[in-house]
Amino acid sequence: MSEDTRRLIAYRLDQAQETLNAARELAAAGHERDAVNRAYYAMFYCGLALLASKGLGASKHSGVLSLLGRHFIKTGAFPVDYGRYLREAFELRQGADYREFVQITQEQVQEIIAHADAFLRYTRQMLGDSKP
Repeated sequence: MSEDTRRLIAYRLDQAQETLNAARELAAAGHERDAVNRAYYAMFYCGLALLASKGLGASKHSGVLSLLGRHFIKTGAFPVDYGRYLREAFELRQGADYREFVQITQEQVQEIIAHADAFLRYTRQMLGDSKP
């Protein structure tokens, strides 16, 4: 793996951690919709890091989800449950950001944050990143 790829992966993982921290802060402040958005993006940035590790990338969210499914979930390299977490987070974020009258509960927010945390920890482990 090239040094540029290593730096990109580290950057994406740092982005994921920062975004997850923001999701926690937003949830604590009662901003459920924004917390869901940030928790989803934490997983999305992990997905970009994983794809970068294989020299892959995509410009659209659907492309990232599709490539992760093809190269990590279906191959067994990444747990199926985590693929489901990402898909559910994507759908919840879509609803929260683009549909009317969508109510996000604090329980949904806490669940998505827990899933994003697990997703990030597993991604770090897979990529050999030792940060907590």
